[in-house]
Amino acid sequence: MRRLPYQTLMVQGTTSDAGKSTVVAALCRLLKREGVRVAPFKPQNMALNSAVTKDGGEIGRAQALQALAAGIDAHTDMNPVLLKPSSDTGAQVIVHGRVRSEMNARDYHQYKTVAMAAVLESHARLSAQYEAIVVEGAGSPAEINLRDRDIANMGFAEAVDCPVILVADIDRGGVFAHIVGTLACLSRSERNRIAGFVINRFRGDITLLEPGLEWLERETGKPVLAVLPYLHGLYLDAEDAVQPMQSRRGRFRIVVPSLPRMSNHTDLDALRVHPEVDLRFVREGEAIPAADLVILPGSKNTRADLAWLRAQGWDTALARHLRYGGKLLGVCGGFQMLGRMVSDPHGVEGSAGDSEGLGWLDMVTTMGQEKQLRGVEGVCAFDGSGAKVAGYEIHMGASSGEALALPAFRIDGRGEGACSAEGQVMGTYLHGLFDHPDACAALLRWAGLHTEERIDTAALREASLDRIADAAQPLFDRLATLDNQ
Repeated sequence: MRRLPYQTLMVQGTTSDAGKSTVVAALCRLLKREGVRVAPFKPQNMALNSAVTKDGGEIGRAQALQALAAGIDAHTDMNPVLLKPSSDTGAQVIVHGRVRSEMNARDYHQYKTVAMAAVLESHARLSAQYEAIVVEGAGSPAEINLRDRDIANMGFAEAVDCPVILVADIDRGGVFAHIVGTLACLSRSERNRIAGFVINRFRGDITLLEPGLEWLERETGKPVLAVLPYLHGLYLDAEDAVQPMQSRRGRFRIVVPSLPRMSNHTDLDALRVHPEVDLRFVREGEAIPAADLVILPGSKNTRADLAWLRAQGWDTALARHLRYGGKLLGVCGGFQMLGRMVSDPHGVEGSAGDSEGLGWLDMVTTMGQEKQLRGVEGVCAFDGSGAKVAGYEIHMGASSGEALALPAFRIDGRGEGACSAEGQVMGTYLHGLFDHPDACAALLRWAGLHTEERIDTAALREASLDRIADAAQPLFDRLATLDNQ
């Protein structure tokens, strides 16, 4: 059994999306292969893609993926602080898996001393249970305006006295400037904490890069631990940003309005890789094209995104889509939009008030102050097939009305979601509804695509985790030779 020479190792990045999440997942998988009991950890995450843990809490989706890589159940201690933005200046603050409050950026900055205590509690519990902890930073450690009360990067590393590796993305350009510039923004003790660098997403002739690597090591006095390749075609859950579409143009077109506060768009990942599906996100200022199916995704602020959708004129476009015989599916916040009214009396997701819904399902939704969090399994009810479906619920609102008499699914014997009488419109609170191959095939059949193709998302995810682990093997080998920091 090989292990790293320290119990806690932190992976930070020179920028957002440098590859921190992927490197942590790869190291977790490699340690698992060695028989080491390992857990992922992210002190503070800001993301709209989240997951429900076995202990009934909510964490960032990346940490759930990393737990899968480690071969363990996801737990709220793996991401003790989760921020879910509801506006440009405010976010829902989730601590140990539960909603604490809605805060603006300034108030949360003051709250960080309390948040740090929660972070250190979780780290201590994981340290008592696991032989290794691989920690993911957030954004960049060089945000000097946020250094005071930092809990996400070097503030945490200094508090627990752990070494750091710094990841930089060469694909976006400027990799040497990113690394040297980051070091220049750190304090002496923080620079000393960095054990070395990882160059991520490299493609090309490595010999042409080697002079730059030699210069970097001379300039900084720190080693380049590994150069990781650009891996195409990975099936891994995105932490937040919508990933670029595959260059696939199947015969069945699905369109998704890209809402400003869109959440859990990972619901659509199985459709991205389906060979007969052409999945397109429609962005601000673009017209909704002709489609077989339109999906209204989840939203962190349903009423605000509903108003934005109307401002784009997309409510009119959706009405035209239905007149021409297209199908419409709403998921979570998108489901709430399909009803007659969305009411937020307590200002849970923004300003208090009511908004008229799109009116295609006879129901009303009221936002409550308690978030519903649960993993579920059931069967499809919309077509009578009884096809298996599995997923999770994360929502603040509760819906009621005549539309729920025609449920989309049956979960533990109860109806879930709703269908319109003519069968053109469907809504559900169930995230991950396309992940089970049987449910995915049944939903596509309802929408008009009759296919024998089955997409096994679990197998695709496992294969991708093994691919990134194989690629990161040289990094693991090098780390295993370093002296304890």
